[in-house]
Amino acid sequence: MDSQPKPFVPPHPTPRNRPPTRLELIRTSMRNPLEIWGEPSYTLPHISVKFLADHVLIANHPELIRHILVDNAKNYRMARVRQLILRPILRDGLLTAEGDVWKRSRKAMAPVFTPRHIRGFADMMKARTETFLTRYRETDGAVHDISAEMTELTFEILSDTLFSNEIATGGDDFAGDVDRLLSTMGQVDPLDLLKAPEWLPRFQRMRGRNVLGKFRKIVRDTIDQRRMRMQSDPDSVPEDFVTLLLEAEGPDGLSAAEIEDNLITFIGAGHETTARALGWTLYCLANAPQERALVEEEIANVLAEGPPPVEWLDRMPKTRAAFEEAMRLYPPAPSLNREPIESETFVMKDGTQIEIPKGATVLVMPWVLHRHRLHWDNPNAFVPSRFWPENRDTIDRFQYLPFGAGPRICIGATFALQEAVIALALLLNEFSFEPTPGLNPWPVQKLTVQPQNGLPMRVVRR
Repeated sequence: MDSQPKPFVPPHPTPRNRPPTRLELIRTSMRNPLEIWGEPSYTLPHISVKFLADHVLIANHPELIRHILVDNAKNYRMARVRQLILRPILRDGLLTAEGDVWKRSRKAMAPVFTPRHIRGFADMMKARTETFLTRYRETDGAVHDISAEMTELTFEILSDTLFSNEIATGGDDFAGDVDRLLSTMGQVDPLDLLKAPEWLPRFQRMRGRNVLGKFRKIVRDTIDQRRMRMQSDPDSVPEDFVTLLLEAEGPDGLSAAEIEDNLITFIGAGHETTARALGWTLYCLANAPQERALVEEEIANVLAEGPPPVEWLDRMPKTRAAFEEAMRLYPPAPSLNREPIESETFVMKDGTQIEIPKGATVLVMPWVLHRHRLHWDNPNAFVPSRFWPENRDTIDRFQYLPFGAGPRICIGATFALQEAVIALALLLNEFSFEPTPGLNPWPVQKLTVQPQNGLPMRVVRR
């Protein structure tokens, strides 16, 4: 008889057993796109369907995904629906820019995200997290919304590391502002699904204009303050993300508008993905005592030896695995949508021919891919051992895409992994995070995968 406890299965939508009607599809897309997908999406290697006269290809096979995101990436631009949702917020930021604009931005940012530079942030990540823990020490046993507080923590780390703690913040409810921005500007509108022109107003997003304006003002004020400092006292200017972008400004570099767009991308969204993944990790570990014990033991052993935080990512593989498993179940970016510039026929190794017409919507969806029954055993369960070093080789590079793949892979992936392990090590070494009665957080897609109504958890000093 197997004495091993069953793994924890966190909340997730049950796949549909019938195709949605058009009205159901539009309503569900507006409310929570994660609830759209049916059984075939989690069982078939690819699906081709028609939606409102649009050809839609759902790519679930690693071979097909590699072709779209890497081997023939030059033939695939951002899908129009995705751009209709994101561009009103980010304009020509790194997540939405294409062509030469994207190349200029990526080139300008690359020096900040080199491995050497990221390792240099480790001490700041540790110091900022230790300061953050003061709130839990002072309120031992109190209930905190961990979802909102991880947003605050990752923003503070971002501010310290990339912005030298010189973001011209506009108030103390930053996490609330981010939530309001993503809940309004980041929601799907029926006109997006119909691919209506951008100039037609999206009434859902009109409610978010004020908070978007607040973020834009924060960015402009941050830029203005740094410009003044660069002119008045250049020797005191930190060599950080803001300075790097401003130094790249010019006829052959970035425009003033592109600098602003990239800063709002990182201030408004750059930390959000890590924050959500940290929240889900703490929630899953809280409900999986055996997994939590393994992580806590590893953290205690490593910290007792006193290595510098730059070494923690490599020396805490079980902690990293728990974070990566949480990103599998709740991928921060649940959908990577593309659109072919020219029609093509892709031939799989088994001889299957897949027609991909020009202008089709191609969906590479980590939310579905990470729970696909062709790729994962017990796909809805929290099983961090999938990502232990001895098991990693069994995972195909293109069946797990928390940071994307190809030329547009997330530039901050290593930054996020280092930040997450350092934060988890300090949080879990000192505190237990206990679910409150009835906590059963429902995942909702608002650009990122967020827990509906937050993650109220009791934080108790160990």
